[in-house]
Amino acid sequence: MKGRVTADDVAKKAGVSQSTVSRVLNNYPFIKEGTREKVLEAINELGFTRDEIARSLVEKKTRTIGLIIGNISNPFFAESAGVIISKAQKEKYDVIIYNTNHDDYQLEKAISTLIGKRVDGILAAAVNRNNARVKQLYENGFPIVLYNSRLDDSEVNSISLDNKKGAMLAVEHLAELGHKKIAYIAGPSKYLTVYERYVAYREALQKYGLSYDSELVFKEELTHDKVVTFTKRILSRPDRPSAIFAMSDEMALAVMDGVAGLGLKIPEDVSIIGFDNINIAANSYIGLTTISQQKEKMALLALDNLIQLIESDQKDVQPVHVIIEPELLIRRTTGVCNGS
Repeated sequence: MKGRVTADDVAKKAGVSQSTVSRVLNNYPFIKEGTREKVLEAINELGFTRDEIARSLVEKKTRTIGLIIGNISNPFFAESAGVIISKAQKEKYDVIIYNTNHDDYQLEKAISTLIGKRVDGILAAAVNRNNARVKQLYENGFPIVLYNSRLDDSEVNSISLDNKKGAMLAVEHLAELGHKKIAYIAGPSKYLTVYERYVAYREALQKYGLSYDSELVFKEELTHDKVVTFTKRILSRPDRPSAIFAMSDEMALAVMDGVAGLGLKIPEDVSIIGFDNINIAANSYIGLTTISQQKEKMALLALDNLIQLIESDQKDVQPVHVIIEPELLIRRTTGVCNGS
């Protein structure tokens, strides 16, 4: 990671003084148009916006952190955010939350908005695996840490789960209970975490000599209603699956609604396993078997690493990549296969 891009870097690239850069950013009159264009072109070539460079002119830190999450209604994100906010407050940092609803445009807007508000650093979850903007921020020295996310072939700081191992644990648990037809609620693979779980699902099927059926895999955008409909459709087949693995607990709950809508019993007729270990999964009436991401540990590690980046005086800081071990939590929604 390079040192942070500053107004001084812009001044050197444009061949002007730092005070001239400041005047351009503050729209002072009597600046030659050619000079203004050189400054703006330098900012663009360095990959930053006017607001981001203007931020570097303010030496005092704001003790504010930006937190970008995919969907605040998803308990995993909400519960993780609660952990981060609580710890940040103890460290005397304020937190600004931006909810993207898994929209790439909203993610770009969130980054620009947060930097415009002069946050000292950003924690981001649910980031597209090929996001160039996040990569650019990192390369320009801005403190950013991804949690429950990673980019393809990038050094951007990240705290994430061993997703392949987690998905392997889920499918192995079902296979060892005798299930031979295992459906999977996968979601779109634009996120590396989602893609890794899907790859592991297929590898686990192969390991246990189980056939892959694309009609038993849901790859569309994840919504409660779509997953309920998909669940009802595959469980209405003559050769219905005896188990369903969902890539999140939130979607596992949607699967349970679909099963209930058909009058089937869990786990007697169909076993269900989720991923995340959200708080409600442990409810005695639900008892969802799931893969724990150790979300509290993940959130705290991400925040600790971000604060270290913010408060470090070093210009060249080695990237941090932490992989957390998943844990299988067996509860009441999985059981021995009673079918073929």
